Amino acid sequence: MAFSEAEVQRARGAWEKMYSNAEDNGTTVLVRMFTEHPDTKSYFTHFKGMDSAEEMEQSDQIRGHGKRVFTTINDLVQHLDNNDAFLGVLNPLGKKHAMQLKIDPKNFRIICDIILQLMEEKYGGDCKASFEKVTNEICTRLNNVYKEAGW
Repeated sequence: MAFSEAEVQRARGAWEKMYSNAEDNGTTVLVRMFTEHPDTKSYFTHFKGMDSAEEMEQSDQIRGHGKRVFTTINDLVQHLDNNDAFLGVLNPLGKKHAMQLKIDPKNFRIICDIILQLMEEKYGGDCKASFEKVTNEICTRLNNVYKEAGW
């Protein structure tokens, strides 16, 4: 991983804004993913019956999962300056999603793009730009885990 100290600080500052409201922002990201990419709902059997964005926004299960996604990203952001610790969070996540849950890896790019879109809407283009390298690193590393798992 090749993040300069300045990049780490900018990325952490950008993420801190999003993470300060992790449950609501995580919910928004998942609801957008499910409404804009309905095929992604097929991986979540307990979300399938929810069709409207309003219904999804009120779901404790979606809110909880959105917060878990954001908490995991927060763990990754805290380790941007420590490759071993970063991979210590990311590799088990990737293996679980590849081997156990059988989630198509393209969904990670979808969710990262939605996070960047929401960042830009809420905090501007500079915030988004400060975090793009992080999402690219997450997606690249997850794709590597998937390749190692035989995808």
